[in-house]
Amino acid sequence: MRRYLIAGNWKMNKLTSEAVALVNELKRSLPAKKNVDVLVCPTYTSLYPVKSVLEGSNILLGAQDVFWKESGAYTSQISPSMLKDVGVTYVIIGHSETRGRFGVPEPDFDETILKHFGESDETVNRKAKAALSAGLIPIICVGETLSERKEGISDGLIAEQVKKALDGISGEDVAKLVFAYEPVWAIGTGETCESDEADRVCHLIRTTIEGLFGSAVCEQVRIQYGGSMKPSNAKDLLAKTNIDGGLIGGASLKAGDFSAIVDAVE
Repeated sequence: MRRYLIAGNWKMNKLTSEAVALVNELKRSLPAKKNVDVLVCPTYTSLYPVKSVLEGSNILLGAQDVFWKESGAYTSQISPSMLKDVGVTYVIIGHSETRGRFGVPEPDFDETILKHFGESDETVNRKAKAALSAGLIPIICVGETLSERKEGISDGLIAEQVKKALDGISGEDVAKLVFAYEPVWAIGTGETCESDEADRVCHLIRTTIEGLFGSAVCEQVRIQYGGSMKPSNAKDLLAKTNIDGGLIGGASLKAGDFSAIVDAVE
């Protein structure tokens, strides 16, 4: 039976003192559940102090991205071994915001930023391989924009993202992975994909993996939903057969909301 994974993606939020305060509150408020893994993914600057606070708790530490090289002249990048060194166990890879696939941009959004954030299917694959080699568990994000959904190409696009992300990875390693379905149009917009549709797409991801590696592997892969999950809709989404958790954005920044989502797991 797959364990649920509730992961908080803090994005570019929380100074170190605020991050420490939040995890201290989470340690007090999170319900203890045997069938749920709980994960927080702070900014790089807060990873070490947050890990120090999490010692002795059941909350795991994740990072928001990683580079595929171990060292070298790669200014601003973070290697897998550096993340391992500070106690990271999971890493988010290919989030729609790093792919430059934004949902509804803010009014002052500058579209030139897309070329700087332009993650590709190839770099997602490289990062996943590097993370696995270092003993990190990748959370690979896939999803479609609103225009792609309206064009009727979302299923094919998501299946292709899954296939390219897993290119050259063994079935043994694939079984360790986590996928997160992110309907881009529902990230940070307050919109949520209907639970039945979210379940259908997560099933699509699972059957795509099955076609590549067989049923034994695909049944081990955990698939999260990652589009504006919050306390009000978490129970419905998490009750679905193919949804094994959530990649939580805004609701992970408040201890009460995040704890309520964890508590929504049956």
